[in-house]
This record gives sequence, C-alpha cells and structure tokens, in this order.
Amino acid sequence: MLSKRFKPWHVPLFAAKYAYLHLKRFPILVHFEVTMRCNAHCDFCDYWKTDPAEKAREVKSFADAARFFNPLMITFTGGEPLLRRDLEDLVAGVARAVRLKYITVITHGAMLTPERARSLWDAGINQFNISLDFLDERHDAARGIPGLTRKIFDTIPRLQAQGIDSIRFNTVIKRENLDQLVPLVHRAHALGVGVSFSTYTAMKNGNAAHALSAEHLAQLDAVIAELLAFKRRHRGVIVSSDHYLRQVPRYFRNAMHEPCYSGVRTIHVNPMGEVRRCPDFPSDWHWTAFRRYEPIDCNACFYACRGEAQAPLTISRVRDVMA
Repeated sequence: MLSKRFKPWHVPLFAAKYAYLHLKRFPILVHFEVTMRCNAHCDFCDYWKTDPAEKAREVKSFADAARFFNPLMITFTGGEPLLRRDLEDLVAGVARAVRLKYITVITHGAMLTPERARSLWDAGINQFNISLDFLDERHDAARGIPGLTRKIFDTIPRLQAQGIDSIRFNTVIKRENLDQLVPLVHRAHALGVGVSFSTYTAMKNGNAAHALSAEHLAQLDAVIAELLAFKRRHRGVIVSSDHYLRQVPRYFRNAMHEPCYSGVRTIHVNPMGEVRRCPDFPSDWHWTAFRRYEPIDCNACFYACRGEAQAPLTISRVRDVMA
C-alpha cells in the first residue's frame, strides 16, 4: 500500500516522469543490489555462499548512479541489504540525488527491528517489502532461519505503530505454496499490508524442485482466478497487476513468446556498480559506461520485475501502484 507520504497530486507528476523515461528509453526501475551476502540459506539461491571478503568490494555510495539514471522507482536489494550497516547512508544519498522517486527495500525480515526500520524510513525508504512464501514454519525451513515467520508477524504491528504505513509481502509462487496464496492475502488484508507476487524459476542455481509441473496447472488456474476475484473486492491488498497475474499460468505452461524488456524498463546495479539486465544474468559494464539494452528473446523467468515492466499502463495499473 502506498505510503500516506504520497498525495493524489503526486500521480500526474509520476505519470509525467514515467512517460519521459519511457521516451528516453531509460529504466523506470533501478534495483541497487547493495550486497550479494546473505544470512538466509535458501536452496533456490546461492547468495548465502558469497565469500564474506566480497564486503571489501562493495561501493560506499550509489548516489551518482541514481543521479545518472534518475529513475522513478528505486529498490534496495541484495543478498540481504540489511547486512549493510551503512544502508541508511546509501538510502539517504540516493534520496538526495533523485527528486521525484519512490524507494523500497526488499528483506527477508529476520534483521528488521522497529528501530532499524525507523532509521531507514527517516533516511528515505517509502516501502518495506518482506519475503513471505508460507504462513507457518515452512517459511522458516525454506529460508533456513528458525522463528522467522513469527518474527515477521510480530514486527509488522510494531512498525505500523510508529507510522510506517507501507509494507508488502513479496510472495513467490511455487508448487509447495499454491494452497497458501489465498490465505496469505487474507492475512495481509487483516494486517493492513499488501502482497506482490512473483514466480519461481530454476534459473538462479538450477534447482527445479519448486517449479510447477503439468499436474499443478489446474490448481494454479483456480488460485489465480480466486486472487483476481479477491483483488476486485479488496483494493490495495494484491498490488500485482491483473495483467501479470493472468500471464502467470501462461508462463508455467511454457506459452510465453514475447520479448523480455528486462534491461530496458528495469535494470540491476550490483555491489560494485556494474550493470546487468536481470538479477540472474552476468554483469555487462559499469554504470559509468552504460549502454542501452535491447529487448531479448528469453522466457527463462517471469519475475515481477519482468512481468510488471511489460504490463500496459492502464487505469487499473495506476490504481494498483498508487493504492
């Protein structure tokens, strides 16, 4: 849900900047991957295997890169970004460098305390995105962090009590949690937070154990239909666009053939300041030598950063973003 910091009159300003960046062919969204280090132990991701010595190579500021790209949307991600003790400085530097922007951070939530959240909020974070794939201990097991789910649910009301009013769950659709997706949005509704969906892919490290197969597709169709119906009844909870949700079954049926605009409308800048079109692609160049990407024929994933970048800018999509 959009923070109350943002008022209705911000909408035309955001729309104008969106159009300007689109015409300029500069990314609308820039992900600053501030570290590849992580203290979770997910089996679908190898970031937790990153050599701790990589900390020495992490840049001390992304402000110049933010000023160059001047994006509308900025996300601080990793790895686990809260491992950066100077994350507040990184956020504040970027916030000062870009005038009209919306800044988010993605975290697994284990290190998110009310005190740390408040300091990040004051530095310029507008939204906290917390990864959540299950409502019970299965999420703890998937992330390799005992007690994580309870910690997340205990922390959210404490954040809200101090005025942090924009929190979302980032939920990955995979075979084991199809029965969790609808209950999860109901829990989000009760808590007063939003939910953004993405899809599982084996692209990160080759682990296909969580991917959907043909036997799961009928259940997926039913769940997507129920999510769309819920979205019509409860505005502002499910923030994934209707377009994105409707494409998810196509992706899992290997029926997508559209070009991917990752790198065109959204890019990733790694901890050394190097640019890559997608989080699962290698780096191509340093941001100071940036060259525009072209769409590519790749359907290895349907992450939200890809699917939402391809969603048409309709009135309903604006409502999703600004709800």
